[in-house]
Amino acid sequence: MSTPTTPAPEPTPHSVGTTIRLTIGDTTIDGELWDNPAGRDLVARLPLTLTFSDYNAVEKTARLQSAQTMNGMPAGDDPNPGEIGWYAPSSDLVLYYGDVGHWDGIARLGTFDARGITLLADGPADVAVSITLSDR
Repeated sequence: MSTPTTPAPEPTPHSVGTTIRLTIGDTTIDGELWDNPAGRDLVARLPLTLTFSDYNAVEKTARLQSAQTMNGMPAGDDPNPGEIGWYAPSSDLVLYYGDVGHWDGIARLGTFDARGITLLADGPADVAVSITLSDR
């Protein structure tokens, strides 16, 4: 007789996490990476500087060399503008500045200051973004 298994609890994306700073062009804004498996995985990789490219006029994406964990994460999600995500199928870190809807393979990792939404939406198609741990 097999022992029943209990499904892993769904992560709470809004748990208090790690404060970060994102430098977009010449502007530095505050952000947070949530305390979930994929968020902790990204914290372990910081600092990062990546070139993000516009995708569908709602998000900026940058490919990471190795995949983020999806263990313990929902199969998909619906991120909001001002959130940081991971799109597992293409191995992209994503900064959302518009509404993309629900997609399988998305993991929500955290948020960034609302000023970043305007910077990303109104800025160039390709932009260098540095993500570091905050000193506060």
